[in-house]
Amino acid sequence: MRRRPSDAAAKKRKRLVPDSLAELRRDLAVAYRIVATEGILDAFGHISVRNPENPQRYFLSRSRAPSLVQANDILEYDLDSNPIVPPKERPYSERVIHGEIFKARPDVNAVCHHHAPSIMPYAISGMPLLPVFHLGASMGASAPIWDSRDEFGDTNLLVVKPEEGASLARALGDASIVVMRRHGATVVGGSLRELVFRTIYSAKNAEHQMAAHVLGNVSPLTAGEAQMAFEIHRAPGPLARAYEYWVRRLAEREGRGKSDPMLRAAEAAARQPNPGASTGKTASGAKKTGAKKKSRGRR
Repeated sequence: MRRRPSDAAAKKRKRLVPDSLAELRRDLAVAYRIVATEGILDAFGHISVRNPENPQRYFLSRSRAPSLVQANDILEYDLDSNPIVPPKERPYSERVIHGEIFKARPDVNAVCHHHAPSIMPYAISGMPLLPVFHLGASMGASAPIWDSRDEFGDTNLLVVKPEEGASLARALGDASIVVMRRHGATVVGGSLRELVFRTIYSAKNAEHQMAAHVLGNVSPLTAGEAQMAFEIHRAPGPLARAYEYWVRRLAEREGRGKSDPMLRAAEAAARQPNPGASTGKTASGAKKTGAKKKSRGRR
């Protein structure tokens, strides 16, 4: 008869197995601080990621300024945005944005809500946000606009009720970003890295589009250009290249050395294949058909 391992040995092996959810919490906290360092998030805004072990749950920080978020600030919620464990700290009031989008979009694994200065002119004016340069095509072919007044009349503009979050998710549809009138924007991605890339470059796209308006002529990408650029910037290579750059900038800002565990772990993750990325979607969100051509060459 084979001897069963002792409880002590079993516990020792368990300690040697990496805690993937602990790593995910760390990566989410790093994503918060990256997007804050790049000027998209300030004291407000939030990022979430779906639990890969239970798609009916997601992770989101407690109510805290994004540049300060650490792994131990991350809380877990069900898709009705109820905390799995009653929190000691105050949660974000707008967490239904995340829960309702995760309900409506099984392909979405990460969500960012922000009020970036470059996005706000579009949120205020209603002017369409369109991809105007190759990296900006990561936002997709266009950005739908959601106006809370259409269904809810006068509000304090915060999205705090499930029906408000569901309305926002319907307006998002199959798109990658939705502009929220007089409020900001919400961005989605198939993975955390894809979301960070899309959040940063859609905000840069808005900045460039506004500058072009000042000059008097805006020439957005064609549908074909937007589609091809959208696809190439979802590939592991460009995402890893950009993410390593952002992680290094964050580390320098935080005074971390090259041997810092956070920096080394994040850089190693950036070099790995992009986990959890959705496939088979076009820039407008529709599924692609036919054979997919491989891209040769690198930027």
